[in-house]
Amino acid sequence: MTCARCQHSTVKKFGRYGRHRVQRYRCTNCSATFSDPKPVSSLGTMRTSEENAIRAIQCLIEGCSIRSTERMTGLHRDTIMQLLVLAGERAARLLDSRMRYLVCNYIQCDEIWTFCFKKQRRVRKDDPAEFGDQWVFVAMDAETKLIPSFVIGKRNARTTKDFVCDLMLRLDNRPQITTDGFRFYTTEIPRFFGSNIDFAQLVKLYGDYGQHDHAAKYSPSPILETISKVRSGEPDEDHISTSYVERQNLTMRMQMRRLTRLTNAFSKKLDNLKAAIALHFAFYNFCRVHKSLRVTPAMQAGLTDHVWSVAELLKG
Repeated sequence: MTCARCQHSTVKKFGRYGRHRVQRYRCTNCSATFSDPKPVSSLGTMRTSEENAIRAIQCLIEGCSIRSTERMTGLHRDTIMQLLVLAGERAARLLDSRMRYLVCNYIQCDEIWTFCFKKQRRVRKDDPAEFGDQWVFVAMDAETKLIPSFVIGKRNARTTKDFVCDLMLRLDNRPQITTDGFRFYTTEIPRFFGSNIDFAQLVKLYGDYGQHDHAAKYSPSPILETISKVRSGEPDEDHISTSYVERQNLTMRMQMRRLTRLTNAFSKKLDNLKAAIALHFAFYNFCRVHKSLRVTPAMQAGLTDHVWSVAELLKG
């Protein structure tokens, strides 16, 4: 042990202090007192051990709620929320830095609904703008199953513009893009990708249940017909599909408790929702082995050469 003030090497123990009984030392040369240097932690200033933090994050990733994670790990729910926000922020930075100059040939885009604090029909005029409906715009590469881009916001022209712009900045080639029938795609995709993009929309026509059918309360309406509409270019008809990204919607519902329908596990803050979704996509891209690919999407896309651990993901 060396004195931090005079760099003298002769020091003596000088008692302990604090709840964690930290050892103190005293320099025999200048009488300065100091303690052992804190070990470098990937959790910043949080005192939770990395082992408990990783276990809590794994629970959240696998679809557990905050309180069930609290019961399984013994950590307080406020600590778990801090871990979620910390991991989500680092996951967002990781995705922002790694999802660049991508070569994706067939992009599928879709939106998935959720809400923040309260459902849209209960939102009042003086409520914050983040209350009510929130939509997650997701883009997926049909070949590598990679998620190169996602944006969270209202289902309007502004969010669509941000989403398409973000997707364009991350790609390094001219892909074929297929979306659902959302009308704002028809203006924003040609604006950012140019008029020579291969762009098509897959419009689905839904039927209605009978007026007194109780299944209508919980079941989606049946699909009567799908119509392919070529908006620009010459897209390959065999790849005009949104099946993969719609299957990703199911994965999101299953793996994030706050997106599960008919529960009280919904997001109370928009920042927490964004952190959870960023963590999900980072884990999906880098840590989770895709069943059909037998590797992670990031490995299939050539972004990494191994399956990442949650600890590696947390360090960014």
